Amino acid sequence: MRICLASDTFLPEVNGVTTVLATMRDGLRRRGHEILVLAPRYAGPAPDEAGIIRLAAVPCPGYPQVRLSWPWGHGLSRDLDEFRPDLLHAVTEGPLGLFGRRYALRRAVPLVSSFHTDFPRYAAHYLGRWAVQPTRRWLRRFHAPAVVTQTPSEASQAELRDLGLIQATVWGRGVDTGFFHPGRRSEERRRSLGAGDGRTLVLHVGRLAVEKGVETLVESLRRVRELAGDRAAFCVAGDGPRAAWVREALPFAHHLGFLDRASLADLYAASDLFVFPSATETCGLVALEALASGLP
Repeated sequence: MRICLASDTFLPEVNGVTTVLATMRDGLRRRGHEILVLAPRYAGPAPDEAGIIRLAAVPCPGYPQVRLSWPWGHGLSRDLDEFRPDLLHAVTEGPLGLFGRRYALRRAVPLVSSFHTDFPRYAAHYLGRWAVQPTRRWLRRFHAPAVVTQTPSEASQAELRDLGLIQATVWGRGVDTGFFHPGRRSEERRRSLGAGDGRTLVLHVGRLAVEKGVETLVESLRRVRELAGDRAAFCVAGDGPRAAWVREALPFAHHLGFLDRASLADLYAASDLFVFPSATETCGLVALEALASGLP
């Protein structure tokens, strides 16, 4: 099959959506399918640009880590006509996902969509409770034409079906346990992070943003620091709009920013306890990676 994936985020951007999308693309390729990805353009170099159409993008106001493209007027319809997709997957609900959705409906191409991000809860955090219902209406409108809407969990499937999206199905999530596993544990790495001499290494991995519960993270780690003293060491991996505040609020922690996948797998295995306070997850891929690495 020829499959087009239209996504408002992709490599080299690091997040749960890009991880899942890259895994899906590579798996489909190995099975003999031809894949075309529509994605934003980023400043840094990106691996494996074959089969990707990049669109110029600008930082999202108030959230510069997210980049927004304007796909209309760039001849994308002609590019897709030449590709002749048998199926179009609208991965995200932003401009590129919306473009792919409209193309599929106009060309009578089967449309699949996916639900990765709990935007109603995000809207409540950033805009207030008044924004929840309009956001829910937008989700219902966006996903309604899809033959299937893929969700990562039974909980998110139930939420979409409550919106009337009866085509919502559990897509699921998986972790490569040949890559994320306790065998990567290194005492040398633990010592470099301040966890030598039997100290417990407490780890957080994730985007540092208000919807991810960073206030709870800071309060919790400060409290553990008060109670445990030198018996614990702390590490925070990730970036986001609240990163500077988190670094200032937790001066005793090691702050590593974004990490590549291999470094992240090593970090999980070197740690002893995983902390993840976000209450807005549709799944929480980092929690599964931590569990595969042997962390409670």
